[in-house]
Amino acid sequence: MARRRLGFWRRFAVAVVKPVLNVWTRRTWTGMEHIPASGGVILVPNHLSHADPLVSAHYIFDAGRWPRFLAKASVFKVPVLGWYLSEVGQVPVERGTAEAARSLDSLVQAIKDGQAVVVYPEGTTTREPDLWPMRGKTGAARLALATGAPVVPIAMWGPQRMFDPRTKKLGLRPRIPVMVAAGPPVDLSRWRGATSTPAVLQEMTDEIMLRVRDMVGELRGETPPPLYQPTARKGGDQR
Repeated sequence: MARRRLGFWRRFAVAVVKPVLNVWTRRTWTGMEHIPASGGVILVPNHLSHADPLVSAHYIFDAGRWPRFLAKASVFKVPVLGWYLSEVGQVPVERGTAEAARSLDSLVQAIKDGQAVVVYPEGTTTREPDLWPMRGKTGAARLALATGAPVVPIAMWGPQRMFDPRTKKLGLRPRIPVMVAAGPPVDLSRWRGATSTPAVLQEMTDEIMLRVRDMVGELRGETPPPLYQPTARKGGDQR
């Protein structure tokens, strides 16, 4: 990424946030070579803490890309903050409405323009009691079908020590260990050119989340359980 092209407000964000994270965390970054240096890409991390966006943005920036996240549209209505989020390239989304389709269109265009788009397939922080990944929603799969862009899985472990969603405890001590790893793009070639039916999208999403889950297991040094489902669902791959 050409740092000189970031623009003033993106540089400002880096100048404010990165020094804080450099003190707050002790980072183990691996797999950055799997994030392409240029061109549209869909980055899919697991989501275990409200601190995740800070950590994943730090990792993606250090890998040489500027991350574009989805954020709730209501946040963009907050004076100053909404304007600033737009200035640094983030994308508003109205969940569960017709506006959500427009948000998807914005992301498709961003990918076609060569941007690095971050999608949390789980849609929210995991509800699995031990913070393993949940079964995902289909947004990343839709983007992959619409653009043909590579889907790069990202596994994270450690941000829950910065903020644990189960206890609502904020960890403020310095040098909290966090690990982030990117892997090779998920092989979705069997669905290339497929119609985006609910079944196809869910199969693709399961393939993505199984890869992310296995990578989280590698970071934790543990055998992962089946993908967690917050509500009972029949069928589906539970490997």
